[in-house]
Formats: sequence, structure tokens, C-alpha cells
Amino acid sequence: MIRVGVVDTTFARVDMGAEAIDEIRSLTTRIKVIRRTVPGIKDLPVACKILIEKEGCEACIALGMPGPDPKDKISAQVASYGIVMAQLMTNTPILEVFVHEDEAGSEAELVELCRNRAREHARNLVMMLLSPEEMVKRAGTGQREGFPDVGPAKQRYR
Repeated sequence: MIRVGVVDTTFARVDMGAEAIDEIRSLTTRIKVIRRTVPGIKDLPVACKILIEKEGCEACIALGMPGPDPKDKISAQVASYGIVMAQLMTNTPILEVFVHEDEAGSEAELVELCRNRAREHARNLVMMLLSPEEMVKRAGTGQREGFPDVGPAKQRYR
């Protein structure tokens, strides 16, 4: 059984952790999910690191919703840097799944974006762990988690 960490925040306005877990469980029974919830996005890196080091998680997904203010954008950048550091310190993938509160035009669109992005990244995590060859097939195909895919660029290769 592969152990995977799902870490989300109380600051988010949508329960993206529940969406990710539901998606993982709908795809496989070979993954055991360990969930943690932290106050904000800057708390995500250490929570993931703890799940990796103390709970034996082979990968994590870190879900957060930065607000629209400049201080929130800075916090998101700091959290992102922390997630990269946690990956490097543990040699373990942590998928960063942030939905900025100002990415959507309405509350309904925001909820849909959060659900879609959480679920699509959860699918990516399962694919990375259980069938990496399928992930390779998607290289260069213009995937967009949460939004419609854009497809590959139409250019000639030399």
C-alpha cells in the first residue's frame, strides 16, 4: 500500500482536500491517504515534510488558496519556495495546488476551479505513482489543471 499525504488549509474557502481524497479513492485502492489540515499556506511545507518523514508518505499534495491582496501573493511565493525546499530535503514529490482567490470571476466559478484543480492534480499524483508511463505520454500536450487544456503548440521541430 502506497502512503500519500494530503495537506490543506483552513484559510481556503473550498475543501480542496476532500476533493483530492475523493478523487484518489475513486481511482485506486492501492493508496492510503493521510490527511492533515493547517491554518495557512505557509504551514503546508512542514506539514508535508512531517508526513513524508514520520508517516512514510511517498508523495504529498499541498492544497491552498492565497487571497487576492499583495501580501497574499507574497505568502504564496514563500509557501511555494518552502514546498520546493521540502521536496529537495526529502527527495519526495509534493504537488503544489494553489488556487488564487482572484483567478475566478464569481464564487461559483471559484468553487468549480478549486474542485477541478484539486481533482486533476490528485489524478496526476496517482498517475505519477502507479503508471508513470501514462504521465510520459502526456508530455507537451498543454494540460491545464482546473481550466480547459490548451493542447500542444503547433510548431515544427528541427
